[in-house]
Amino acid sequence: MTKPHGPASYFPSIEAKYGRSIDEWKTAMRESGLGSNKELVTWLKTEHGFGHGHATAITQHFLNPEKWES
Repeated sequence: MTKPHGPASYFPSIEAKYGRSIDEWKTAMRESGLGSNKELVTWLKTEHGFGHGHATAITQHFLNPEKWES
């Protein structure tokens, strides 16, 4: 198994710290109705207590998954 790179390298700590799987977070992001990087990062930080690095990592992967797939 290869080690995750890019935003996915944050996923284990995001799941551990914020109590949901990445798929659950991505579903919540989709259901939020927000679409821009700034909106989603701000939402994760203000509504769910994410730190800036974690919010940015999952948002980047959510908005551009094809960029980060191996």
